[in-house]
Amino acid sequence: MTPNHVCAVILAAGEGQRLRPLTATVPKALCPVGNVPLLDHALARVSGLGLSGPDSVAVNAAYLAGQIVAHVAARTRLSVEPDGPLGTSGGLARLKTWVDGRGVLIGNADGYLADPAREPGKDIAILLEGWSGETVRMLTRPLPPGQSGGFGGRRFAGFSLLPWRYVRDLPETKAELVRTAWRPAEAAGELELIGFDGTYIDTGTPADYLAANLHAAAGRTDPTAEVTGTVTESVIGPGARVAGSVTRCVVWPGAVVAAGEVLVDAIRAPGNLTVQV
Repeated sequence: MTPNHVCAVILAAGEGQRLRPLTATVPKALCPVGNVPLLDHALARVSGLGLSGPDSVAVNAAYLAGQIVAHVAARTRLSVEPDGPLGTSGGLARLKTWVDGRGVLIGNADGYLADPAREPGKDIAILLEGWSGETVRMLTRPLPPGQSGGFGGRRFAGFSLLPWRYVRDLPETKAELVRTAWRPAEAAGELELIGFDGTYIDTGTPADYLAANLHAAAGRTDPTAEVTGTVTESVIGPGARVAGSVTRCVVWPGAVVAAGEVLVDAIRAPGNLTVQV
């Protein structure tokens, strides 16, 4: 199956309630990881597969949709859900006319993936390799010890692949793909679990969001940041100012850590907003 027969949808409509208060004014998909918005990480990954532009890639938006629309601009097809997020299934269903018979690679904007052996795109190319276009495929990692659920002892790792016949039948109502596609495919013997050898982190909580940042870029300070204090194993964003001490922290673009402040395992956003992990 080649990119000519597949399109990509990046799901970016969620409210990010578990990341509050960080997501009170910024959509989760635009929260930076390694000084790059999560959404841009996802778009770069599908671009690495040869999927780019509004004919091949779509992004949905609902919560604080205006920010997503402005950020994406003309880079992709945009699908705005005006009455609130429709879930992973409902959001995809709204794009059926655009999908128009193709298979769909679906990525969660809030998933952080990294494989040191492969660059973005090539790290998930295994999802497409040898695909018949008839089965549902899911990128997976082993379940952590003692954790139940998942699929055959494995858990979803950010991307899945659906054939058109599954997309065609999705209801255009609020629903999740786990109920409308993944579990039905599993029951029908049509779910293929594809292993991902790299790191996958669902950035839904402050602790996991911080972990993704430190994995991606611990020790990275943007050249436009002003640092007169002490920075240890942290990520400092563009235009940030650090006069105090930060250790294992993320300092968002434009945020300030004043002289005398000591932050450890924390996220500092503009407006002196601090989330302690």
